[in-house]
Amino acid sequence: MAPPLLTLDTISLTFGGDPLFSGVSLSISPRERIALVGRNGSGKSTLMKIIANMTEADGGRRYVDPGATVLYLPQEPDLSGFKKVIDYLTAPRLNNSGEETGEEIPAYAYASYLETLNIQEDQDIAGLSGGEARRVAIMRALVENPDILLLDEPTNHLDIAAIEWLENTLRSLQSALVLISHDRQFLSNLTNKTVWLDRGIAHSRNAGFEGFEDWRDKILTEEEAEHHKLGRKIVAEEHWVRYGVTARRKRNVRRMGELQQLRQKFSSTRKAPQNVSFSLAQSGKSGKTIIEAKSVSKSYGSLNIVDDFSLRITRGERIGLVGENGAGKTTLLQLLIGELTPDTGTVKVGESVNLVSLDQRRATLTPGMRVADAITDGRGDFVTIGDTKRHVASYLKDFLFAPEQWRSPVEALSGGERGRLALAAALAKPSNLLVLDEPTNDLDIETLDLLQDILSTYEGTLLLVSHDRSFLDRTVTSVIAKAPQSPTDKSKGDKNKGDRNKTGALTGKWLTYAGGYSDMLVQQKEAQTNIQDPTQNSVSGKLVPDKEKQSPTKATKNQGAKSSPSNKLSYKEKFALETLPKTIATLEQTIITCKETLAIPNLFQTDHKKFNDAATTLEKAEADLFEAEEQWLELEMKKEDLGS
Repeated sequence: MAPPLLTLDTISLTFGGDPLFSGVSLSISPRERIALVGRNGSGKSTLMKIIANMTEADGGRRYVDPGATVLYLPQEPDLSGFKKVIDYLTAPRLNNSGEETGEEIPAYAYASYLETLNIQEDQDIAGLSGGEARRVAIMRALVENPDILLLDEPTNHLDIAAIEWLENTLRSLQSALVLISHDRQFLSNLTNKTVWLDRGIAHSRNAGFEGFEDWRDKILTEEEAEHHKLGRKIVAEEHWVRYGVTARRKRNVRRMGELQQLRQKFSSTRKAPQNVSFSLAQSGKSGKTIIEAKSVSKSYGSLNIVDDFSLRITRGERIGLVGENGAGKTTLLQLLIGELTPDTGTVKVGESVNLVSLDQRRATLTPGMRVADAITDGRGDFVTIGDTKRHVASYLKDFLFAPEQWRSPVEALSGGERGRLALAAALAKPSNLLVLDEPTNDLDIETLDLLQDILSTYEGTLLLVSHDRSFLDRTVTSVIAKAPQSPTDKSKGDKNKGDRNKTGALTGKWLTYAGGYSDMLVQQKEAQTNIQDPTQNSVSGKLVPDKEKQSPTKATKNQGAKSSPSNKLSYKEKFALETLPKTIATLEQTIITCKETLAIPNLFQTDHKKFNDAATTLEKAEADLFEAEEQWLELEMKKEDLGS
């Protein structure tokens, strides 16, 4: 086994009198992939800076192989000092001390990355968004190809396509990796070692992130049992002090000293951090139909964002919207909830719908407002959750805010605190339709678990925009995604790559898939083997299988060409014309029943077989309905022609 590239030995660090680390040890070997996990505020980023030699520890030792290079990419990369993107990308390499080596990076090294990540080399650095700046910094880090690459939340502001590209690129990279991320699937797909930073102690496991929760819970359970045993031992010793023999004072003095040491050990044990305790206000039930969109289209100039999209959302459904940045997810969401007016088509919001939304930019949190005002909309210091009236400080405590923070201005909060506050504000408002746009940003894994749990108990309807694949799989029952491009669209896109990248796809078509994100991928893969030109069903917005696209009318005409022409309906055609309306009505009822089954909250997690059976039945019923309607229409037209 190769010797470690870098070693931390019993590192300690204290901030403001409280120890952040105590005796942390860590080693990084060549090509090792480490998941560094822990609660927000546990010191993950600080430990990364110690590894990168950007922060000096109070105690312990850091050793790095003299020939090894270490590169740290922070959450908010600093690109200041450069005018154009290409200036930053081709700047001379830096050594571990941050000094220029004189070795420049050629521009051609970035050609494929620039195209994949939709960045222009002549873009002004000052005009880049946070997501674009992160993409540029990621490109530079990948081309540097250091021996140890430290990535702090690299998936923030990246869409799913970019995250999957980054996964594949990192997988083939020769560097050792240390990753901080709240994206479970990203960590599970890449890592082979896990370091859990908890209350200043680093727990290490020679396995990837998958299975982390079970391992963490086992440690906490053993720790709690040990703490309980220590408490019982103290009780027994105190009983001896009160009621034991008072003779032989010298031995008793020794035992009293041991008791004091036990008490100090018990009191100095740092308890596990408190979890967020989400409270969710719910209003009365809405009508059965929440939203009904018919043939909705929306364009901005030549950019076709939504094209002829139809969808009916019923009470209790949990729908996820996914797609590349700029594909139009937020536009489609705003059309569905009535914040935008479509160019063509109609959107109807059902009766008694009480909507509460969480926007991606957290625009409702203005810097000068008090934290309490975000919860109460400036109306006093009390909030009503269900039938319970609570002081805002008490409610905020459930979301891990200190008692005094309710008076603080929003601008004093960290990114993670702002994310928790926005969620607290949204969940405090009574609703039966909850619209969440990127709710997972800046939340740690434990908080995401609790958000998932509370959403599973929500009795209303959920619309969710997210790039977190694992969170989508755990939360939604169906997914809306941009339709895959047809060969014709792709050829058009090749002539105008800029427009294609900005819109996600030139078609403007959106499709609905049953299940979570992983189920969508399976359905897309199956569809690609059968579909040459994906289209959209104008009623349900679902993917039309290849067998549905083959016109029954055309097929019947071809068959009819082989037989002799007739001037009247055959007995078989007459029978079909009489029985098809009943068949159509039965199929329509089957479709309604299947959709109601698929809309059952958390069905995919609780009864996977029932969910799959309903999805399969729904797909077949929709295909049969299409064929039955086409056959009935053809026979009616033939009957009219013969009558004339």
